[in-house]
Amino acid sequence: MEKFTTLTGIAAPMPLVNIDTDMIIPKQFLKTIKRSGLGKNLFDEMRFDQDGNEIADFVLNQPAYRHAQIIVAGDNFGCGSSREHAPWALLDFGIRAVISTSFADIFYNNCFKNGILPLVLPQEVVDILMDDARKGANARMTIDLEAQTVTSSDGQVFAFEIDPARKHTLLNGLDDIGLTMEKAPAIDRFETQMAQARPWV
Repeated sequence: MEKFTTLTGIAAPMPLVNIDTDMIIPKQFLKTIKRSGLGKNLFDEMRFDQDGNEIADFVLNQPAYRHAQIIVAGDNFGCGSSREHAPWALLDFGIRAVISTSFADIFYNNCFKNGILPLVLPQEVVDILMDDARKGANARMTIDLEAQTVTSSDGQVFAFEIDPARKHTLLNGLDDIGLTMEKAPAIDRFETQMAQARPWV
C-alpha cells in the first residue's frame, strides 16, 4: 500500500449529502476482485448518461477537476452497503483523501485499509474548504498527515484529529498484512519457543 505523508492536489467540491457506495461504484461493477480498473466507473451513473456520454456538469467531468486527488463532500459520505470496491474505485481514479463532516463507519474503516485518508472536520471548516475547492484547478489544498493539518489554497490552516494507530498505518503504507508483518520477529520467536517447548505439536 502506498504511504500517505503529505498530499498537495486539486480538491473537487461534492456538496451532495448521503453519497452512498452504490453511487460511488454501482453494483454492476462489483464482479471483479481486483483493486485496479474501477476508476473508470467511479460515480458511473453521475458521470455518464445511458449512452455512455459524459454528463458535462458533473464535477469530475469538468476540466478543472479531472485530476482531482481530494474530494470535499457533504455529510455522511460512503453510506449504504459495505462494498470495499468503493474505496478501490476512488483510489484507482486518483483520489487519496475525502473531507466531510461524517462518514459511514464501514466505508471509513475501508479507506484506511486501502490508503485513502478520510478526514472528519466541523461543518464550518468543510464549508470553507468547499468554497476553496470551487475555485478550480489553480486552488490546491495541502494535507499534512504528520502535522495533522489541512491548508487551503489561500493559506488557512485547519487541524484535524486522527487515531494514532490509523495514522501509523497510512504514514507507513501498512495494510492488515503489513501490520502483521511488523510483528514478524516476535512471531518467529514464539514459534521457535513453542517448537522447543512442545516438539510433538
